[in-house]
Amino acid sequence: MTTSIPSAETLLSFEQEINAIRDETLSKVGQADADYIRRVIRFQRGLDLSSRLVIVLGFIHPLFWVAGVLMLALAKILDNMEIGHNVMHGQYDWMNDPHINSRNFEWDIVGDGDSWKRYHNHEHHTYTNIIGKDRDYGYGLLRLSDDIPWRKKNLWQFFTYLNLSLLFQWGVAYHELAAERIFFGKRRKESHLPISRSELKSAFFSKIGKQVFKDYIFWPLLCFPVFWSVLLGNLCANLIRNLWTSTIIFCGHFTEDAQTFSEEECKNETRGQWYYRQILGSSNLEGARWFHILTGHLSCQIEHHLFPDIPARHYPAMAQKVEQVCKTHGIPYNTGSFAHQYLTVVKRVLRYSFPDKAGQEPLTNH
Repeated sequence: MTTSIPSAETLLSFEQEINAIRDETLSKVGQADADYIRRVIRFQRGLDLSSRLVIVLGFIHPLFWVAGVLMLALAKILDNMEIGHNVMHGQYDWMNDPHINSRNFEWDIVGDGDSWKRYHNHEHHTYTNIIGKDRDYGYGLLRLSDDIPWRKKNLWQFFTYLNLSLLFQWGVAYHELAAERIFFGKRRKESHLPISRSELKSAFFSKIGKQVFKDYIFWPLLCFPVFWSVLLGNLCANLIRNLWTSTIIFCGHFTEDAQTFSEEECKNETRGQWYYRQILGSSNLEGARWFHILTGHLSCQIEHHLFPDIPARHYPAMAQKVEQVCKTHGIPYNTGSFAHQYLTVVKRVLRYSFPDKAGQEPLTNH
């Protein structure tokens, strides 16, 4: 998809209107948001504990085990998406709560939170979809644009995509280490890593050890008579969480109409141009309120890229205003149903599995 770049005057007006939406929303942020995130956390914690009890009751009837696994998966999704992701973006730092803040919060996955914040909060959100700068684009595993040279390994990237979806928390954990070539590959000549390589490895193994112990040793041993049932339940809940999280994230970034950019064309961006790039490189999902909550409101990925530090519960209302501003200025706004957006992600993964054909129009060039 190719989009003509708006004039400087249009982008300035666009920037001012997006800023106005941000300012209006910030004026509403307050106690209601604090109450909301605390309610979600209380519900999630209660669901987590009760789900483990229901899994144990699986010895009475298998349906208890199934129900418990689904409940635990839901608790893990809420912790990862609506709570962890948003808290670690600093959306609730203004509360000055010692537990609900981006500095101290740690989520319930094997990935170290500090590592994720370094490469995601700064790198991805600053250089969204800029080839060579945004390491989240394809995660170094998937070819999703003709800006990236085709390699033979791309022929089977659909299976890589499936494995990444199933093991997504492990991909999140390893992502920064892969980029720094900690275990494999030639050591980078230049690195902006704010900690030492040994500290990065230590944090990596420490978080994995804690998470594996909790999910696959502590809880199964605590319920020893049904050790294997509990272990399997935890494993299944983690896989469900991985599939859901990865699918939502892919739908927000890798749909057919999400565009990519070169480093050259993004030099010396104005704020309006940065807003423009965030919108062209993102995609939204339409759904009910419960759906938005389960996605951590990343169903409004466009708004999250525009306003990553605003409490996400405001995104659906902001989306209506942002879409109208885009329509006024003739800027594409990519939104659609979950099924439609997911199918275009699969289409993109498959299309770029093969070498580009001569004369083939690219999907993503800006």
